[in-house]
Amino acid sequence: MAETETQEKETQIPTNLRLLLILEEVARRGVAVKPSDLIDALGLAKPTVHRLLQTAEAEGFLQRDLDGRSYGPGRRLRLLSVNTMSAEHLRTARLAILRSVAEEVGETCNLAIPDREGMIYLDRVETKWPLRIQLPVGSQVPFHCTASGKMYLSTLRQKTLDGFLSAGKLQPQTERSLTDPKALKVEIQRISEKQFSTDDEEFMTGMSALAVPVLDGQSRLVGTLSVHAPTQRHDVASLMSFLETLRQGADKLSSLLAE
Repeated sequence: MAETETQEKETQIPTNLRLLLILEEVARRGVAVKPSDLIDALGLAKPTVHRLLQTAEAEGFLQRDLDGRSYGPGRRLRLLSVNTMSAEHLRTARLAILRSVAEEVGETCNLAIPDREGMIYLDRVETKWPLRIQLPVGSQVPFHCTASGKMYLSTLRQKTLDGFLSAGKLQPQTERSLTDPKALKVEIQRISEKQFSTDDEEFMTGMSALAVPVLDGQSRLVGTLSVHAPTQRHDVASLMSFLETLRQGADKLSSLLAE
């Protein structure tokens, strides 16, 4: 875009809207975004984009990616998205869906969303059984050894996944946790193909779990719907009988994002 055209387009965008448009574009793309991408997409001048990116980074709304040049959601933008999703009318509808799934399955159902360090439980409906797994709303669990976390990893670009697997030693939570990067990569590929993930006592001894993706209108994962239970009642094979119920629930949750 010629410099004069860029200047003309920028003058058409109110000053107090420019940073919001940048945050919206970063969130929409779902991957780390370079300043040049934002310049092309929004028609803002290079100095304007760099100045606004610096402000957003300093205030915690954006943060630099590993390459040092691209930007992704920062802590405050992630928190903003969580608070938005927790708005009363949305949460009421979500809980109704989770409650329906939990009643059909007879076990605890969870809605989890990815954060920088693991999956965060956003909503849950507890089983009525006295024997239950206690993981309250707000709990953070690892990516590599949970059904919801592995489901999320299966949606990452290959370069991003390789970076995660090579970043450091994967800590075992139980003797069944997959901590070998090669073995975990094979498991993640299987999950990507089948579009569901399991946890066979990998995160907690005596607990099994099954998770499916919750997608947005662009078929991107925004969260996971999962069920977990003590192995005394359900092993992984037993939980698989509820796969279609979970998928139907995930479809209903996805439809909320389009409203």
